[in-house]
Amino acid sequence: MFETDKDGIYARVWASEIRRGFACAVLYGLAALLFYVAFARPPEVIWLVFLLVFGAATLFVAEKLRKASRLEILLTADDVRDSNGRILAEMANIESVQRGAFALKPSNGFTLVLRNRAPRAWVPGMWWRMGRRVGIGGVTGAGPAKFMAEQIALRLAAHPSD
Repeated sequence: MFETDKDGIYARVWASEIRRGFACAVLYGLAALLFYVAFARPPEVIWLVFLLVFGAATLFVAEKLRKASRLEILLTADDVRDSNGRILAEMANIESVQRGAFALKPSNGFTLVLRNRAPRAWVPGMWWRMGRRVGIGGVTGAGPAKFMAEQIALRLAAHPSD
């Protein structure tokens, strides 16, 4: 296993700039297209409302993705957290790491299976938590995510719990 850096961090996962830019561009482009269709040739009222609501929701998610993808996900001795300090999973609560081709996981990422349920959370493009699963990845780089998954798996193998 590797040593920590000066801040006590074993591994970091961050958003790839190209993936981040592409994901934001796609969402902003979809919102622009929805608004264009709504205003260029206004359809019936029900479809106009649908297009405007869907366009606004897409803008909301795009902005949330833009802000969230500035974060890093950090592996410390005690937990996996983001750079804002929000804890994704405590090491004592992690049961296993799933990173295979057929695992339910984000793109370029991995899934942590927890022993106990945790509250739902979603940070677009970076991570999500639902029930006993935490998915890490999305617009992140494959290399850093694979390294973090391996580090967590090594720690779990070194300290099997009862």
